[in-house]
Amino acid sequence: MDCIMDCMAIFDHHVCNGVCGCCGALRPRYKRLVDNIFPEDSEDGLVKANMEKLTFYALSAPEKLDRIGAYLSERLSRDVSRHRYGYVCIAMEALDQLLMACHCQSINLFVESFLKMVAKLLESEKPNLQILGTNSFVKFANIEEDTPSYHRSYDFFVSRFSEMCHSSYEDMDIRTKIRMAGIKGLQGVVRKTVNDELQANIWDPQHMDKIVPSLLYNLQQVEETESHVDSPVYMNLCALPVSSFTIVLGEPKTWQPQSTGGIVLKGKAAAVGGRTLSRSPSPLQNADKEKDIPAELAERCLRELLGRAAYGNIKNAIKPVLMHLDNHSLWEPKVFAIRCFKIIMYSIQPQHSHLVIQQLLSHLDANSKSAATVRAGIVEVLSEAAAIATTGSVGPTVLEVFNTLLRQLRLSIDYELTGCYDSVLNIGTKIIKEHEERMFQEAIIKTIGSFASTLPAYQRSEVMLFIMGKVPLPSMHHPMMEPGRPGENRNRLIQIMLLKSLLQVSLGFQCSNMLTALPSSFLDPLLSSALMEDAELRLFVLEILVSLIDRHDNRQKFLSISTVPDIAVLKLKVDKCSRQDTLFMKKHCQQLYRHIYLSCNDPGNVQAHYEALYALLLMISIELANEEVVVDLIRLVLAVQDLALNNEDNLPAYNRCALHALCAAYLNLISQLTTVPAFCQHIHEVIEMRKKEGVYLLPEDIFIEKPRWSKSVDRIDSELLFLQSKVSEVLGGSGYNSDRLSTPYVPQLTDEDRLSKRKSIGETISVQVEVESRNSPEKEEKAPAEEITFETLKKAMVDSVAVEEQERERRRLVVEKFQKAPFEEIAAHCGARASLLQSKLNQIFELTIRPPPSPSGTITAAFGQSQNHSIPVYEMKFPDLCVY
Repeated sequence: MDCIMDCMAIFDHHVCNGVCGCCGALRPRYKRLVDNIFPEDSEDGLVKANMEKLTFYALSAPEKLDRIGAYLSERLSRDVSRHRYGYVCIAMEALDQLLMACHCQSINLFVESFLKMVAKLLESEKPNLQILGTNSFVKFANIEEDTPSYHRSYDFFVSRFSEMCHSSYEDMDIRTKIRMAGIKGLQGVVRKTVNDELQANIWDPQHMDKIVPSLLYNLQQVEETESHVDSPVYMNLCALPVSSFTIVLGEPKTWQPQSTGGIVLKGKAAAVGGRTLSRSPSPLQNADKEKDIPAELAERCLRELLGRAAYGNIKNAIKPVLMHLDNHSLWEPKVFAIRCFKIIMYSIQPQHSHLVIQQLLSHLDANSKSAATVRAGIVEVLSEAAAIATTGSVGPTVLEVFNTLLRQLRLSIDYELTGCYDSVLNIGTKIIKEHEERMFQEAIIKTIGSFASTLPAYQRSEVMLFIMGKVPLPSMHHPMMEPGRPGENRNRLIQIMLLKSLLQVSLGFQCSNMLTALPSSFLDPLLSSALMEDAELRLFVLEILVSLIDRHDNRQKFLSISTVPDIAVLKLKVDKCSRQDTLFMKKHCQQLYRHIYLSCNDPGNVQAHYEALYALLLMISIELANEEVVVDLIRLVLAVQDLALNNEDNLPAYNRCALHALCAAYLNLISQLTTVPAFCQHIHEVIEMRKKEGVYLLPEDIFIEKPRWSKSVDRIDSELLFLQSKVSEVLGGSGYNSDRLSTPYVPQLTDEDRLSKRKSIGETISVQVEVESRNSPEKEEKAPAEEITFETLKKAMVDSVAVEEQERERRRLVVEKFQKAPFEEIAAHCGARASLLQSKLNQIFELTIRPPPSPSGTITAAFGQSQNHSIPVYEMKFPDLCVY
């Protein structure tokens, strides 16, 4: 059989060369030139002299190039079908040389023949032929064509190369080489088509859904590669920008597969079924072992692909990544998902970062009923992406980002409380694990902080106001508080999670003008939260206030409360109070003082609360204090001392001792900041006296793991107390306002106290009735007291809300009218109001003022009436502008 095959091959070759018969001389010249490049024995390789003649002929007669390509394609197809692989390699080498040498306008038809031959090789089941075709295609991809092509299609190549990327060949080495060839082929397709507007759009979903998953699949197969993939150097590659890589699609390295029944190439020999054929050096020949691995090559190709993506193509490139992670359940370990998106964020253009973030947010919404571990993985990826994104790159829809995250946070709380994803528990419904939902909630909060860290100060302020508006508070502005035990649990969880999110946003917040960064619309509801019964909520509010006021990172120096002998060791960063800070304190200082005072009076406080209160007092003293503020803070702390001493609200002994210790620590520090020797001496004397006779009044014995306090805190000698008279005297002598210092601080009671849970409804009503009875005049007869019922209170609340809504609507209509109405209508309206006001004034003056007598007397008018010569002032007509 081998002899028969050899005879047929020799006969075929002689026929093609025109030796047999007289027809050879009549063959076209281009066919004779093509035939001459093939040797009698393929072992001899390409006939270089004849190849040079063929190349010169193709350059001289470019119109023959398409025929040369067609004839070479015909010969290659015949050689492939007859398993004459030596001649196949020679044909492809000739095609490569012609392709590199010729750049005429008729190159398109030659390329069509070339691509048909490459496709023929890729369709083969032989790994060597697939890699041979891939190498030729990669060379072709590097060529910049002078003439455009209107009808060329690469659909087959995208599909075939993607299929090669998923090769499952039995031999590990051969499988690796096939996959690498597929990745190089995809890289060549991208290089060839991405900038050619005449080609089929490579960014279409039909192509991206094949290319991107193929690259990710190989990027995922790290465990099949060498151990150096896990080295820190390789793992850090994903953190490098795309500009750090020089990607060259040059001649691919060759491959020497083991003999597996196919063809094995060594040196210049190619063995086919025991017969040796020589050939010239080809891209498959290389004695060095291939050093690249599929994972590294896939990463470089993915980086190049994303680096070339325009604004409108990012979505099509990211969606397959999300689908691949979904289909292969890669969100839960989240290591590979984070690595993928690090590559993406470092590869795309910085201005496109927000598009990736929006895609992730949309995917999070689409998976709102997936397992908590899946949602947590998506959120972790969001956090990493936000950390990489440049400042302000989140895009114009900043609040939309936070709204999505907060919505997912609320849904998670509902899932945690109900135990299922649907309101009605059906058979087969997934049972939710509480600890997984808590993990997801913490991931959301971390992500909110990551997003906020990329925003400028003014946007952070807007985000904080937005989050604060979502916190349910027991006030007239939030009537949606859910009653009952389940509703209270939900409200409390939402409050805690939103305040934790707000704390994350406030970390590192720095602004020069706190008056505009922290408006009343934000501070008022935040301070209202400080009066709630829940100790955890109050602690979050205090930490948020400290974080917002601390602009020089002094908070870390006051993590514990102590009486520092010399504050110079703390190396505090203190700046002079600016004009904006002074205006801020003039507007909000009484609110802050009042809430600090009331927070100190809470029996549920623990050590963490006192540490936060101490830090808040110090931050105000360091960041926002002028002389007036210092005086007010000292008055406030002395009032807190009186609060602990008088104990009108029956505070526990520990809390009273803690308040005394808090006052000692703060006055010790503020005395050193004011640098008034007499003030420092008084504070030092009291502290030293406490060390001898009342250590339970100092922070060193109270704010420790096992605090030591005394139950005899009701009887404290005056020597152990900071006296207001003494403080007023020593500070007054140094230029401070002694009158203000001698006046005890009394907090202002507001409507907010009636809404807080510290006062019952009955107490509020009794206070209101008492005030009304005091204000009523004694001579007035007492009206019968109206019976106060639940319906009465409900009606009063509804009526007040309705009046507020009506007033708000009226104001909106007035503003809208002045914004949209024409000028003539506005002028007429103002003129009518001026005329109406003038007429009312005339009526008032007519009733209250008599006209002055005329200096020239009176004259008699018609009908016998007297008339004054002088015009009274009230009858004078003033200009409309003055009246208005």
